[in-house]
This record gives sequence, C-alpha cells and structure tokens, in this order.
Amino acid sequence: MSLCVSVCLSVSMTEFQEKLRQQHEESMHRELEALLATANTAEAQISRKDFDGFKEIFHRFLQVKGPAVDWAKINRPPEDSIQPYEKIKTKGLPENIAASLNKLAVVKLNGGLGTSMGCKGPKSLISVRNENTFLDLTVQQIEHLNKTFNADVPLVLMNSFNTDEDTKKILQKYKHHRVNIHTFNQSRYPRINKESLLPIAKNMGMNGENGEAWYPPGHGDIYASFANCGLLDKLLAEGKEYIFVSNIDNLGATVDLFILHHLMSQPADRRCEFIMEVTDKTRADVKGGTLIQYENHLRLLEIAQVPKAHVDEFKSVTKFKIFNTNNLWISLPAIKRLQEQNAMELEIIVNPKTLDGGLNVIQLETAVGAAIKSFNNALGVNVPRSRFLPVKTSSDLLLVMSNLYSLDAGSLTMSKKREFPSTPHVKLGSSFTKVQEFLSRFESIPDMLELDHLTVSGDVTFGKNVSLKGTVIIIANHGDRIDIPAGAMLENKIVSGNLRILDH
Repeated sequence: MSLCVSVCLSVSMTEFQEKLRQQHEESMHRELEALLATANTAEAQISRKDFDGFKEIFHRFLQVKGPAVDWAKINRPPEDSIQPYEKIKTKGLPENIAASLNKLAVVKLNGGLGTSMGCKGPKSLISVRNENTFLDLTVQQIEHLNKTFNADVPLVLMNSFNTDEDTKKILQKYKHHRVNIHTFNQSRYPRINKESLLPIAKNMGMNGENGEAWYPPGHGDIYASFANCGLLDKLLAEGKEYIFVSNIDNLGATVDLFILHHLMSQPADRRCEFIMEVTDKTRADVKGGTLIQYENHLRLLEIAQVPKAHVDEFKSVTKFKIFNTNNLWISLPAIKRLQEQNAMELEIIVNPKTLDGGLNVIQLETAVGAAIKSFNNALGVNVPRSRFLPVKTSSDLLLVMSNLYSLDAGSLTMSKKREFPSTPHVKLGSSFTKVQEFLSRFESIPDMLELDHLTVSGDVTFGKNVSLKGTVIIIANHGDRIDIPAGAMLENKIVSGNLRILDH
C-alpha cells in the first residue's frame, strides 16, 4: 500500500512540475509577445530573433535540476588532448604565412563597460599605454600583421547594446589603417524576476528604469549572433576558415602564427575544429574555468557549475592545474554546421543580480568556451602565461603601464631587463579603483623591473621616478596620508603611518 502511495505521489509530483513548467513557458511567451508589440517594425524583427534564442535558453533553464555536472563523472583530460605550446612550436612556420593568415579573422569580445574601473562607456576605450586604448592596440597589432605579411586579416568586434554606439563613433579614426573592421551586436535578453520568472521590462525601450531590464547574455551568444547578422556567411564567402576569439581586455591575446599553422596543417579528415588556449593555474586564478573529460568529450567546467560541496576542490591548484584564457581558435564551417543543426547546447550560467531598487533578478548566460564539447577533434594548448594579460583592475593597469613591458606594434612583451619572467603581485587599495583617481596618485609610473610584490592601502601618492624592488608594503591608516617622495628607492620596505610632503 505504502509503495503504491509513494509511486503515485512521485508521478503526481512530476506531473505537477511539468504543468508548472508549461505555465511558466506560456506566461513567458505571452509577455515576450506583449513586449514585441511595443517596438517598431525594424526593431521588432531583430528582437524577435533575440527572443527566439532567449526562449530556447529559458526552456532549458526550466528543465535543469541542480548542478549541471555530475561530479563523479569528471575526469582529467587525456594526455594528448592538451598539447604543450612548445610541441606545437616545433612544427615551425610555413613558407607562405600569408596564405594561412588570409583564412583567418580576429574576433574581439567588446561587450563590456568600464564601470568596474570607474569609467563611462566601453571598456575598450580606456587608455592603457602611451595614450593607446585597448582598441588602438588591437588595430595596431592586426595592421602590423597585414603589412608584414601582405595579408588581409579582418577585425570583427562583438559589441553589446551597451557599447555599440560609442564603439562605432570611434571606428571612424581607423578608416585609413590597413585593416577591415566589421561589427555585430550580441543579443539583448530580458532580465527576469527571481520569484515570478517573468521579464521585468515594461516595453522594448532602453530608457530610465527600463534600461535595467536588459542584459547581454554572456559571450556564448557569439555563435547565434554571428550567424543571425550574416557575418558568418560573409566571412565564409571570403574564404575565411577560422576565427581567433579573445577578450579585448586581454593584452596577451595576439595572433599566434604557430597555433594558426598547427590548425592549417591538419589533414582534412582530422581537422581540429576548436583550440582553447589554457595556461597553468596560480593562486590568483582559482576561479577560472578548467578543461575536464566528461562523457568522452573535452568540456569546460566553470565555477558556477560546480556543486557547493566541491568548490574548494575545483579551486585547488593540484587537481585542476590549468585554466581557460578565453583565447579560442574556432572553425567557421563547423560553426555553420552546428548552427544549422541547432546542435550546440551550452551549459546555462544562472547569474543572480540585485538591482538598485532592491529587486532580485536572474540573468541566463552562456560562455563561448563551453561549446568545445560540440566540435570535432577539439584540443587544449597549454600556452605561456604571457598570452594571458587581462586588465580587469587598476592593479593590472599599473603593471601594463610600467617598464615591466615594452610596446611594439600594438603588442606588449615582458621587458628583457627583467631577470625572471613572472609578473609581480600588485594589490592597490580602494583609493586607486577608479582610473582617474589612480592616475592622479602617480606623478610618473614607478620603476618596477625588480619588484616581486606591492601592496598599497589608504591615501598614498607617488612622486616622479620612484623605484620599487622586492616586497614593498605601503599602508596609510585612516586619516593619514603618505607621499612617497620623488626619486625614492624602496626595496623590501614596509611604510606606514603619516608622511606628508608639502610645497614650500
């Protein structure tokens, strides 16, 4: 009797959950149609494509219970599935490098704003070195390639509704550079109320409170947006075979001719359709996604997919030794095939947010690297750390502005004068968070060639020609101020208390 009751209960629970799911989906579809009705014809056409993608991800979100991975099924990737960069390099380069370059397009993910660094507008327009922005450096790199090898590598920017207008205005200044620049917009998805699971948008507008109702759904959206806007077909028609995708704020992500040659030299029947550049994990990278073997496929595992009980294990440097740099080389014909077959199921990242008014919403996102499991003969390449040089904070900015790096044709390389290749660990306090404030605290960027570790906290300023060596810790207590005098040399020093230098 009791067995029958429990079976009947579980059946009716399943039926109840299924009905609830259907209700959520029907309500969502009704709300989306009502939103589309508020748009003009041209806008509605674009937004309908966006909403088709959103409906699909929402449907999958309702189906998924619990973490996206079964921890017991996770294995380390097989030895040959992650190749050392040195091995790829031993192949050398072909005689005709231009022929390989002409089959490549460079895609930069340009959807992010500079808000975390206290800047308005696209992050790519922040000056990072000698008045050059991230976008300037990118254009210089590709122009240098095109001129050096007499090639035609186009630059493609994936913008978001947050960055598109400002980026397009700036692109005018590159008209006479030897690089063709294309842009496309990633989708615009509606944020949904955490409780009702319905959009919070009142209409399709972007103004006022309604501006908070939308979000760009992560860089995994690249595949659908790229196909929807027609650029995928355009590049294929021009004979392009691969795209090199990377974050625009990763200054180490330059076109690597050895990896490109490795892709181009594979036999046609064993073409590698996807390469993910990974690099060795340090304590600073514990949150980065890693490559695993899962159900006979290479798969990207992000921290958001890890069951709570295993988060510490995920962060361990011993079990998961590498992380994804988000420098990816992807076959264009393979993207076309998978898009046509609707065969790319990217794991959903549920990103909870609290809006200014206190409303709890969720964003459903995907990651570009998660598609690795859908491509044939996918490979990880363990690259030197120098290919991962992201600028996420003012601490990173200090490093790339300093004499640790030299700039040549848009590319930053570690100075030959630094005796060891590792980057110093720099931690600047909250007084340095915003770029403008950061710049006002340095009369000139200190000499950091021999620096290992720098921590600065509180109200601290640096005079001209300061030199920092070894481990330097500078802490100004609340209400105090420390002015490091011009020409000072600090080696293995802790400076605290109050040090004011006033004009006489």
